[in-house]
Amino acid sequence: MTPQQNPMTAPMAEQLPATLLVVAKAPIAGFAKTRLTPPLTPHEGARLAAAALLDTLDAMRAAAVRHRVVAWTGDLAAAEAADDIGRALADFTVVPQRGHGFAERLAHAHADAARFGLPIVQIGMDTPQVTPELLTGAAARLTGPADAVFGPAADGGWWALGWTDPWAAPALAEVPMSTARTGALTRDLLHRSHYRVHDLPVLNDVDTYADALQVAADAHGRFGTAMRRHRTAHPELVP
Repeated sequence: MTPQQNPMTAPMAEQLPATLLVVAKAPIAGFAKTRLTPPLTPHEGARLAAAALLDTLDAMRAAAVRHRVVAWTGDLAAAEAADDIGRALADFTVVPQRGHGFAERLAHAHADAARFGLPIVQIGMDTPQVTPELLTGAAARLTGPADAVFGPAADGGWWALGWTDPWAAPALAEVPMSTARTGALTRDLLHRSHYRVHDLPVLNDVDTYADALQVAADAHGRFGTAMRRHRTAHPELVP
């Protein structure tokens, strides 16, 4: 089962003419955040993924933008925290992910979010420390002097990508994802496409357990709480 596609209901009075997009995977054991195992069990990894997703949706909902889109894959009914996620998704426009491979799915997600005809800022579900202010600021850059925003990740990838016009999005399918050069290659794509790029702050994203420990220090929502509980239950894993 995939989430029902609903038009988002806007909670804020003054909104920037922009769209926030998150590319998300159902937090199912053995399907999401598999690099957290070991040391976590598949179910523990999926519970952390659910916490990260819910924190991300909270930040997006509170950001001062006009539209919020979730590009979704996976069976929500089988996910950890399925009821909470289902309620949260009711405030978003949900579209199914399309394509073969992550890069191609990204390109299609940007094309789907472009239906609103507004600048797009895309993030993933693995930076639960992201704030509404950071997302609003990124969107504001796209309604000002910048044609694109780029949020580098500490591991060489990226956590945010935005542009005023996603005409170059199909070229994302040619960028190798999940490598130490993904960020540099994506930035090169932006420059070759003649975007004026504004750099966002560097963030850690959650791929491994070591990443999760680092991010938990800055994440004050469900993810931070879940990691503190896990560290208390498994002191042998605390460095």
